[in-house]
Amino acid sequence: MEIFNESERQRDKFRKSANKLLNQCFLVKRKADDKEDYIFVLQHKTYFEEYFELLGYDIEIKESQGVIGLKNIFGRGKLRLKKIETIILLILRKIYIEKNNEIRANEDVVFVIDELLEKYSYLNSKIKLDKTTLREVFRMLKKYNLVKTIDTDITRSDAKVIIYPSILLSITNENINEINIMIEKDLSNLMSGGVINEETDEN
Repeated sequence: MEIFNESERQRDKFRKSANKLLNQCFLVKRKADDKEDYIFVLQHKTYFEEYFELLGYDIEIKESQGVIGLKNIFGRGKLRLKKIETIILLILRKIYIEKNNEIRANEDVVFVIDELLEKYSYLNSKIKLDKTTLREVFRMLKKYNLVKTIDTDITRSDAKVIIYPSILLSITNENINEINIMIEKDLSNLMSGGVINEETDEN
């Protein structure tokens, strides 16, 4: 690849940006730590496409949303989520879409945890989202560049969180109906006195 014939500095930047994508799945232009890598990938798009193709990935660039992500060509390497994690991910996606329509283009989508808890309670009041689970879920979401927590204690009802536009790429439109059917089935089971299936799901 021609990029490896460039300066040592360019090669280092390529390695840094490529590793970031592999480790956190998304680069988000609005995130300060990602902006330089995001721009570098755009400037060297062809090199990154060739490199990731060798590894079995398509690189997805959504300039209108300021997001770059990876998608495995062979459908492998999907993150296995617990159903509770999948449900929260869907709720956050819904919150993002709702709030993004109300803000200016240069603003972050921000919500407070109480909004999440309220929407979660609509599903079924018997399902409890405890503080430990909430911390674990948001730790995972931060790792994969989907959210940024503004307040230290994520379990506070007034804790603020930024949702990044990468949330739109985290679950494809084709998967949403299938996941919703799964959730409705579990909720129906709970209503009839059964228990929720906590097996993991691929997303």
